[in-house]
Amino acid sequence: AIQNPNDIQLQEKAWNSVCPLVVRLKRFYEFSLRLEKALQSLLESLTCPPYTPTQHLEREQALAKEFAEILHFTLRFDELKMRNPAIQNDFSYYRRTISRNRINNMHLDIENEVNNEMANRMSLFYAEATPMLKTLSNATTSFVSDNKTLPIENTTDCLSTMASVCKVMLETPEYRSRFTSEDTLMFCMRVMVGVIILYDHVHPVGAFCKTSKIDMKGCIKVLKEQPPDSVEGLLNALRYRT
Repeated sequence: AIQNPNDIQLQEKAWNSVCPLVVRLKRFYEFSLRLEKALQSLLESLTCPPYTPTQHLEREQALAKEFAEILHFTLRFDELKMRNPAIQNDFSYYRRTISRNRINNMHLDIENEVNNEMANRMSLFYAEATPMLKTLSNATTSFVSDNKTLPIENTTDCLSTMASVCKVMLETPEYRSRFTSEDTLMFCMRVMVGVIILYDHVHPVGAFCKTSKIDMKGCIKVLKEQPPDSVEGLLNALRYRT
């Protein structure tokens, strides 16, 4: 359709293929906004006084599991997004087409669903290499800056404790032998990487300094011991998002 701009049939075929995908991309974008709110309310529950982060994680295991589920989904989503350049190509085509139609004073039905303003916001979201992780990192940073009366250690200790729990589960044969499937292993690794990245964003000097409460060497060693195919995306997330 791009190569043959005068072929009306091709234009229609491409447009009809792209529109449902754009609606799906909008659903994911709106879901990221809901995740942002959910993550902040979970952080609030897992860091509020008078309990320590460890006491919170012991008392509110179901909330900690929800937090982990969000991180697992986020890293899985971003891994898939990174492998799929068609997402941005399709969306660029959509935006060019609605811009051209506006110049010609034409209004398409789908613009009621994804108008120009929404398309601009979605474009910024999908321009990120790891859009969901970026959303969660921003949400965590905002949470810390919006709650100035809450000691920052409450948040960083909660994240570092979760990272340590995951690392111990991955490196201890006794716990490792209880994993019934590869999915559980991947879940644990994604959560560990996710909390390290969030920790790195909110801690004043980051996760990689000597005073960090996360054993970064140990965490990376655990990842390096896995098959390269399954952890390449996670190691890249640590390289480029911290």
